[in-house]
Amino acid sequence: MAITRVTTSGKPRSRPARVQPASSWELFRMHDHLGQDVHGATLGLVGYGQIGRAVARRAHGFGMRVIHHDPYAPDDDLSTSVGLAALLADADVVSLHVPLTDETRHLISARELAAMKPTATLVSTSRGGVIDEAALLDAVREGRLHSAGLDVFEREPMGTELSPLVAEPNVITLPHVGSATEATRAAMVDLAVDNILDVLAERTARTPLPGTSAVAGAPVGG
Repeated sequence: MAITRVTTSGKPRSRPARVQPASSWELFRMHDHLGQDVHGATLGLVGYGQIGRAVARRAHGFGMRVIHHDPYAPDDDLSTSVGLAALLADADVVSLHVPLTDETRHLISARELAAMKPTATLVSTSRGGVIDEAALLDAVREGRLHSAGLDVFEREPMGTELSPLVAEPNVITLPHVGSATEATRAAMVDLAVDNILDVLAERTARTPLPGTSAVAGAPVGG
């Protein structure tokens, strides 16, 4: 899902999205429907765990240069580690892959958005609260940010009161369905069961949550 957002969110959806459902296909001019190329572009990954690395591998298939910001992840053969400020200033696409914690809430706010290129795209398939959505809306509407692709929002589910970002022509949105394939959902169930069995057997859990005990009966941090 993340790489799909990376490769498609730079394409404005306003006119094409209206034209095709209406069964109308008119001649276009050379400057119609233009978006941003990903080949040769720089992808900045904020968070470089398993998912970030998986996105980096796929991005190389599109000829992208990859950089990342993660205090726990040094350079590797896929990506170069940089500071957050350097990443925001350099990246053509910024993709977020961090959990939502007190430290990451509104990690991308007005200041960080102002540091990005006006031609850049912001992608988030992590957690909605990592982005200050009001600041993002202002940046896109005022043309200070080219586009965004979001699978997550601060308020979920939205019900009938949709975020104003949903109606923005240069913002592509999905209702938190990044894991919505049969194989992925089955793997999620299997992993949850394996974690439970590990803890009940007093083995280290395979994917313990940050700040929680990985072994049954052990104190947090023990």
